[in-house]
Amino acid sequence: MRDVAIVAFGQSDHVRDSAETSEVEMLMPVLHDVLEQTGLAARDIDFTCSGSSDYLAGRAFSFTMALDGVGAWPPISESHVEMDGAWALYEAWVKILTGEAETALVYAYGKSSPGDVREVLTRQLDPYYVAPLWPDSVALAALQAQALIDAELTDERELAGIAARSRAAAGANPHAQLRGEMPVGEPLVAPLRTGDCPPIGDGAAAVVLAAGDTARRLTARPAWIRGLDHRIEAHGLGVRDLTDSPSTRLAAERAGAFERPLDTAELHAPFTSQEVVLRRALKLDAPDSAVCINPSGGALAANPVMAAGLIRLGEAAARIQRGASDRALAHATSGPCLQHNLVAVLEGER
Repeated sequence: MRDVAIVAFGQSDHVRDSAETSEVEMLMPVLHDVLEQTGLAARDIDFTCSGSSDYLAGRAFSFTMALDGVGAWPPISESHVEMDGAWALYEAWVKILTGEAETALVYAYGKSSPGDVREVLTRQLDPYYVAPLWPDSVALAALQAQALIDAELTDERELAGIAARSRAAAGANPHAQLRGEMPVGEPLVAPLRTGDCPPIGDGAAAVVLAAGDTARRLTARPAWIRGLDHRIEAHGLGVRDLTDSPSTRLAAERAGAFERPLDTAELHAPFTSQEVVLRRALKLDAPDSAVCINPSGGALAANPVMAAGLIRLGEAAARIQRGASDRALAHATSGPCLQHNLVAVLEGER
């Protein structure tokens, strides 16, 4: 199998409302940034893949407008996934593995501010039994949190601690939307408080992938993708155990996460209770664990829908590139209550 690495990562400053900035205007500085990091021009990219959601934009084929930020002339090889950009990275990774590309540009963006994102996300639900009830994303996360509390796997004090740790870590992240000390907050949907939930905001991210010697030429310390896998669970919430995530565990196993110790884990956990589930599934909850979890602050500090998962891979890769990590796990999720999960294992040069 070909060696493939993340060689550059960039992201926007995540904000509550970018009403005066279009998707293209939000993306262009990020795309220019990652290309400048590698010294590549747009014409040097063999494959481009993006992740976004037409539901957020409120119009069909909205991703075609974002291509103005990439530049589609001369003609480019391009694809799009109606998912978080982490799955666009997966497609680009497969493209390079097959030998059809040597370099790839992956980007994702999301503007949640124009509408009610809690209501928009109900469209992910089973259209016959659940969606007609209109349970929003926070209500479903609260069901999951209550199931964990009832099973004595966590409590509200631990959830508040996760929120505090995440926001404190984000103090060193200049792109985070929420930084520094964060109060527990007011009750939102029991047992969740505002501090247990992600901020609503807008943002974009991009990475450049490259194979083998090309990656070594483009950066001093590539973040090699040693394993990458994604798995999905049943659509029906009633047939799932919301206190566990077998799809995350299986994806991590197939990606090789359990073969050797990790030092960093970037987990896409928009709610504090979901970090509890992920830590258990990924075997990161041992009392003597030395793994640094979400040193960027995670999705609790900035959660641009459709880009937050790609950011987890980018943040993990960036730590490897600057020598702060040698073996990192990155996780992305999509769907209600951790329904679909992707796990990547990244390593520095051995």
